[in-house]
Amino acid sequence: MNDFTLNAELRSDLGKGASRRLRRLASLVPAVVYGGDKAPESISMLAKEVAKLLENEAAFSHVIELNVGGTKQNVVIKALQRHPAKGHVMHADFVRVVAGQKLTAIVPVHFVNEAAPVKKGGEISHVISEIEVSCLPKDLPEFIEVDLGDAEIGTIVHLSNIKAPKGVEFVALAHGNDLAVANVHAPRVAPEAAEGAAE
Repeated sequence: MNDFTLNAELRSDLGKGASRRLRRLASLVPAVVYGGDKAPESISMLAKEVAKLLENEAAFSHVIELNVGGTKQNVVIKALQRHPAKGHVMHADFVRVVAGQKLTAIVPVHFVNEAAPVKKGGEISHVISEIEVSCLPKDLPEFIEVDLGDAEIGTIVHLSNIKAPKGVEFVALAHGNDLAVANVHAPRVAPEAAEGAAE
């Protein structure tokens, strides 16, 4: 049983004005499904169902069963457009999952062992919170773990420093872009200076 399911309806009324009406009058989120060997479909989903699904961070890195007017298909979230101030989803892009065909998906990052560099007096800044990966549907990870246990003060952790799970490729690295993931830096105020000021 797939815990990640969404119900949707096909929509024929397209364009920005139509999308605005959907959101305003019917509390629906417009979306597009594409990929596989089928034509793209324009759909709409209940905003509250979308919000409930996204309460679970794992929804971003799981195959979702999308029920479009009684026809079920497996998809992953490709992109979400959110309201800049309110944060709710205004539009969604889904990609169909085809067994044996690689897909790209956005996967959350989980940082572990952050206490180690902090104990040495460092401060940690997370540069990104998610990574785009390419893999077969069966290899799609729930999250990417970034271990900061050995990070020294003054270092930047890049994508190339992270061990990708088996069968998973980082899209940015494949394009020659070694993104910064986190950096460990010295505190803005040196501890000695802070103590001196306190005295």
